[in-house]
Amino acid sequence: LWLSILASLFYCYFLASKIPKGKFRLISLLPIFILFTALPLYLSYVFPIGLIALLFSWLGNFKLLLFAFDKGPLSTHSSNSLIHFIFIASLPIKIKENEKYPFLKSPDIHQNSSKKHPKLPLNWPTKVLLFAILVSAHDYKQTLHPNIVLLLYSCMVYLLIDIIFGIFNGLVHATSGLELEPPSDEPYLSTSLQDFWGRRWNLMVTYLLRHTVYKPARSFFDNMLGSKWAPLAAVLAAFIVSGLMHELVFYYVTRVSPTWEVTWYFVLHGACVVVEFGVKRVFSGKAQLHWAVSTPLTVGFVVATAMWLFFPPVLRTGAVEKAIEECKNYVSGGNFSNLPPHSLGQKGLKYIKISVVFLLPFREKDSSFKCEFASRSCIFI
Repeated sequence: LWLSILASLFYCYFLASKIPKGKFRLISLLPIFILFTALPLYLSYVFPIGLIALLFSWLGNFKLLLFAFDKGPLSTHSSNSLIHFIFIASLPIKIKENEKYPFLKSPDIHQNSSKKHPKLPLNWPTKVLLFAILVSAHDYKQTLHPNIVLLLYSCMVYLLIDIIFGIFNGLVHATSGLELEPPSDEPYLSTSLQDFWGRRWNLMVTYLLRHTVYKPARSFFDNMLGSKWAPLAAVLAAFIVSGLMHELVFYYVTRVSPTWEVTWYFVLHGACVVVEFGVKRVFSGKAQLHWAVSTPLTVGFVVATAMWLFFPPVLRTGAVEKAIEECKNYVSGGNFSNLPPHSLGQKGLKYIKISVVFLLPFREKDSSFKCEFASRSCIFI
């Protein structure tokens, strides 16, 4: 599995990059698209399936799609070292905007970022601790109200994504020295759906959707709808694509026919973002809700609709329970002999378990913790 991934990235770096951008480079990348799409089908554990599906079947393919047209993070760094290319292609990292990489600046992402809002940063070790507490609380789910359990799952999804992406950030920073953006920006303090989806939640996915879907769709709809309505149609298109990609990831994890609930979750949020944008345009310059009101409303809506449409497909199949049990086994070094075999192999599984166990003894500050952890993990990669 890992050799096929490395061979594919070698091919992209040494051969595909030499082909002129456009349809010919796109055609040359078709075998890689097919391989990355099929990778999760060779795995049996829920946790690795979800991770590989996200990193390669979704993010990796989107990066290569941009690369085919000499756009996106791969093309802007194609003159750099092979190791940088591999990191950027295979990991959910976003290089920090600075003078060295001015082409990465996206003013539309950070608009209104200067507004005064409260800050409640959670460093990486704190997120690990909170996730461990929630996993322990999950053991008593039979005594909890079902909605409380769903709330636990919502918090666990956020923490787990930030923990895993934080490990990748630490690994890349420790080995290459690249300064990277955080995976998210305190999404629990979002003051609107636009703020949540556009500037705070899962910034790497937001970046890729902006360049692979939103911008092309906006150009397309400009000719049909005009400049006034084109951005709204493009936003809705980006949410639809996001929903379909989540549906694909859920299919890999559950191996059952799609119910389209998760797609409707993102369609709903896309429509709400469009409505929110229209309301803000109408009331522009007038009194707006205070953050103490808008933040609970925004986060509450995201979580409530997730309980309704996002979680049911993976809960019905038991995928969430399996993933949590796998996390426990990774950390505790438990016995995997009763679980089905998977293509990572026993050696790969051993390395994962050893690396995750290294989380336990550290209590340093966020950045030093992640760099130290990443440095030690490199021994096993």
